[in-house]
Amino acid sequence: MEIAGVAFAVQPIFESTRAYCASYLTDREPEYRLCVLREELVQEQRLLNLEADEEGLKRRKFSDMFLERSVIQRKVAGCLLERDVLLMHGSTVAVDGQAYLFTAPCGTGKSTHTRLWREVFGDRAVMVNDDKPFLRIADGEVLAYGSPWSGKHGLASNVCFPLKGICVLRRGAENAIRRAEKGEFDSFLLRQIQPEGDERVTGLLSRLMARVPVWELACNREREAALISHSAMSGISE
Repeated sequence: MEIAGVAFAVQPIFESTRAYCASYLTDREPEYRLCVLREELVQEQRLLNLEADEEGLKRRKFSDMFLERSVIQRKVAGCLLERDVLLMHGSTVAVDGQAYLFTAPCGTGKSTHTRLWREVFGDRAVMVNDDKPFLRIADGEVLAYGSPWSGKHGLASNVCFPLKGICVLRRGAENAIRRAEKGEFDSFLLRQIQPEGDERVTGLLSRLMARVPVWELACNREREAALISHSAMSGISE
């Protein structure tokens, strides 16, 4: 399969994994070869338990098929660091050929907000990925790619768009957006990137922040939230 412009040969345990990645299959010669071992599924369940504990979420027992897809995601993310590509937790939508990534703690409303964008902008909007987009940090721009790992709603497209902005969401009674100060959300964004603990991530995040502006949006569930956030980040008045 091809993720963020890089070809991987994957030897899965379950045939369902191939179907899960169907939109990303390629005939290209693989640059990396990955396989999944049964014992890695057990370790992945432990890692997901730890992540739930850290975020204050309820632990869940995942199927072996789900765990295999999660193992592959971690391995792909690790390989792509070598190509200046980050996996960031967030919901990403593109409008008029420009991508916008919304990130926040689980349960804040990332998917709800990007759904508002799709409702407001209609055919102008393309869902890039609802949970785990990949970001390639190039010399002059950052490119946002879709991936199979798209969260519980399964919203993703095998597409690539320039990333115009990153927005940290919080709930608010009224809609208001502001440009973040330099370095204001760096520690938060670092926690949204996989793989965690890799020293290369910090350098890539710095390069990302130098190329893409960061915003903070207080929002409710009204359509106005999409209009306000798009107008500010795109610089275009609707």
